[in-house]
Amino acid sequence: MMESNRHELHWNVHIIIIHTRIHAFNLPSWLFPTIIQSPPSTCHSTDGDSLQLSSLYKRNPLFSPFTNPILLSFEFLSSTPVMARNYHLATLLIFLVTISVFQKSFSALVTQQPMILKYHNGALLRGPVTVNLVWYGKFTPTQRSIIVDFLQSLNTIKAPRKAATPLPSVSSWWKTTEKYHNGSSVTVVGKQILDENYSLGKLLKNYHIQYLATKVAKANSINVVLTAKEVGVERFCMSRCGTHGSTKATPKVAYAWVGNSETQCPGQCAWPFHQPIYGPQSPPLISPNGDVGVDGMIINLATVLAGAVTNPFNQGYFQGPATAPLEAVSACTGMFGSGSYPGYPGDVLVDKSTGASYNAHGLNGRKYLVPAMWDPKTSACSTLV
Repeated sequence: MMESNRHELHWNVHIIIIHTRIHAFNLPSWLFPTIIQSPPSTCHSTDGDSLQLSSLYKRNPLFSPFTNPILLSFEFLSSTPVMARNYHLATLLIFLVTISVFQKSFSALVTQQPMILKYHNGALLRGPVTVNLVWYGKFTPTQRSIIVDFLQSLNTIKAPRKAATPLPSVSSWWKTTEKYHNGSSVTVVGKQILDENYSLGKLLKNYHIQYLATKVAKANSINVVLTAKEVGVERFCMSRCGTHGSTKATPKVAYAWVGNSETQCPGQCAWPFHQPIYGPQSPPLISPNGDVGVDGMIINLATVLAGAVTNPFNQGYFQGPATAPLEAVSACTGMFGSGSYPGYPGDVLVDKSTGASYNAHGLNGRKYLVPAMWDPKTSACSTLV
């Protein structure tokens, strides 16, 4: 029997709000998510002053009492007594001060708090951790080498100087997991099983994944099932790109699954190497290994591996409910470089010869794009670049 609780890597639909600052009064930008220009109008006050105004209308539900147009420019057209003019200027000044104070109060209210992944006092995986692989379906030798090279790049054992991997590296990214338990996170690629004849068919259920994972189950290991692009998996592309969990039998063994989304849902599970199905349709990044599906798998594999090490048995580090936790990498979804925001992966490195985007060097001259990981020392998502 297997545990029903799995930690799934979900794809997310991001809603992007573009902020435009109104410089005239330095009003808060979130006050004007949509701006409609109205024609100039003239208002008359009881004391005879005539005010020419160009108004920008926005009826924001956050400001239900303020259903009148906000006046962005005032032009006094009449030559009225100085006292009356001073009255209007004082009124305008009070209005601006009120908006400024409200803006500061609101900014303090929405200031982002540090993200905390709580430790739930359970066992974590310390190195050396063996990563066993089950290749289900047809993978080319090149595809398998891309993934195996990535896994071997995780190893934090010091390499000979002549073979040292340039920084930033996959191993320096993986080393962040050691901060969770103050121990080694050395990984070793273990046994590999090839199932190219689809022994369980081309449409797998969750229990099929768990069964395949137990074929190489060993203590202190992560048994990873990788499904090829022609293999369908329950809820793959509908709500998840990968998952990890553990067996119920003692000793418990961690397992994970990641699928190749190249022909099924690259816009969901291979972003940013493919345009998303929702949101801004900016040009996708060029994948560093020339394979959108496999480079997408690397991102998802990195996510579930980090989760399996820091929360292997559902009692490690996570935030939120145990049935749908935010973990080491899933808490930082969509972040690959500095300046990232929903829909934009951030500033990453670009290979001058190929134009491919990456942020980490691996073994054998490989380049990879790895996601941000939550750093327990800073309580923040950390990117390599």
